[in-house]
Amino acid sequence: MTVCVSGTRPPMTHTSRPDTATVRAVGKLTEAWEAVEEARGHLYAFHRLTGTADFALEEAIGMLHDAGHHELAARLDRELLGRNVLPGRWTYQVVEDYEDTYYGVFHRFVDQARALTPGQRHAYEAELKRTRRTRGEPGHEPDPDTLPGPNGPMPSTTTP
Repeated sequence: MTVCVSGTRPPMTHTSRPDTATVRAVGKLTEAWEAVEEARGHLYAFHRLTGTADFALEEAIGMLHDAGHHELAARLDRELLGRNVLPGRWTYQVVEDYEDTYYGVFHRFVDQARALTPGQRHAYEAELKRTRRTRGEPGHEPDPDTLPGPNGPMPSTTTP
């Protein structure tokens, strides 16, 4: 791989693509990274849903008090409202721990691996697009710059 005197890598072109084995390996790492991103999204959903439940619980406690069910309301308030979801942790701490101990480390390795395919974060998918698209067919353009019109609009497929 060529590195310029300034230390920056030249953009990847059709003549400077990395070898197929590298593209596939980085593609597999990218696939794993996408799963990690999705898992992180699920953690944020867990965080938000648990917070929503806690606020709804607080409202339910007030409603139980208003309905005269003071003992149950008091127990819910004491034992459940604001309770840790894991020992010593609220959901935001679970998210932070995941980001600090796994997500962040994984992200740094992905960045290192992407240096093997300079100029393309999704080199494997780009290679698939090059081999699977039908050249000259509308909707199969290689990139937005080759679309017709000043802003590269896609042709409309709907009828008025």
